[in-house]
Amino acid sequence: MEVTKPWIDDKKYKQDRLTEAKYEAELAKRFLENGLFRNAAGKAFQAWKALLAAISVDYVQELSKYFKGKKRMRDGRIVNYAEWIIAVMPTSKMSSVAQILDSIIGNDIEAYTDIAIKLHEFQYNGLDKSGEVSRYPSIEFMKVDLEKLLKAIEKIIASKGY
Repeated sequence: MEVTKPWIDDKKYKQDRLTEAKYEAELAKRFLENGLFRNAAGKAFQAWKALLAAISVDYVQELSKYFKGKKRMRDGRIVNYAEWIIAVMPTSKMSSVAQILDSIIGNDIEAYTDIAIKLHEFQYNGLDKSGEVSRYPSIEFMKVDLEKLLKAIEKIIASKGY
């Protein structure tokens, strides 16, 4: 599935990203059930990233107040920086986007984004009892966050009617 860009068709883009979030969350659950914890964490992160992008579509004007300017695409097209962030949703911008959205709509968007980023770190670094390269000293702590994030994803997608 190729995801449409928000500057081409924002409604289709939003639907594509919601579908992506749903599928990634389903994969995360399967991986978790099969003990593939790092893979599950990665898929949960991807699901949240897609969901954050989908939610952001409805708030492009608000995001444009913080993410100003233009971005040149590979094909030479120039798009608004906020639209580019929505399309790519770089990990480095997720916390800022979440903070903005949380101030507008609530739903603990910022808190869930923090969990998603912790899971992303865990995907790459695994467990670390010392807490130096991963914030999870045991699988149990990671599973609590993973299950919490997956429930939030399900709830938000269901509230959008998808």
